Amino acid sequence: MDVQDPDTQTSRVFTIPNILSMARLLGVPVFLWLVLSPVFDGPNRDGWALLVLVLSGVSDYLDGKLARRWNQVSDLGRILDPAADRLYILSTLVGLTWREILPWWVTALLLAREAMMAVTVFVLDRRGYAPLQVNYVGKAATLNLMYGFPLLLLSDGHGLLASLAAIFGWAFVGWGTALYWWAGVLYVVQVRRILKADATAD
Repeated sequence: MDVQDPDTQTSRVFTIPNILSMARLLGVPVFLWLVLSPVFDGPNRDGWALLVLVLSGVSDYLDGKLARRWNQVSDLGRILDPAADRLYILSTLVGLTWREILPWWVTALLLAREAMMAVTVFVLDRRGYAPLQVNYVGKAATLNLMYGFPLLLLSDGHGLLASLAAIFGWAFVGWGTALYWWAGVLYVVQVRRILKADATAD
């Protein structure tokens, strides 16, 4: 979600955008159960797993758009939205890596970026700052990954559709990974400037 004038923000919890974000969070364990079903000798439920990912992507688009249109941007929403994004990325990494659809080194790259962000947020918290807003590069990275992961899941098969899904899926994941790291570096630079200015003020 974008930054909005504090005068137009709301303190309400149960707004439509927040409910959409909560629903996305509830979908995370459902997705994991569906995508890992074949690993535990269960039936293949990839179609349902894909549906959950698609619905997550749609709700991710809608919650921010509706929050801005209806003046329902809230502090809770600004936490729920990126939290849901990260949990879906992490759960998809777990599922696709366990299924051996995604190589371990891609997973390691993305997890290393998450670790870097966690350290940065911890440093901000120790200095009394709230986490910074998600930048546009970060949102673009998330969108690329959220497009790429379902396509890679779809590529776990045979035929022309699976081949095309692999090509486009890897393109999205490649760009998404690069943008994910770029957004992380921009975040660290921004935090460094804030802390440097804070130290200078002291």
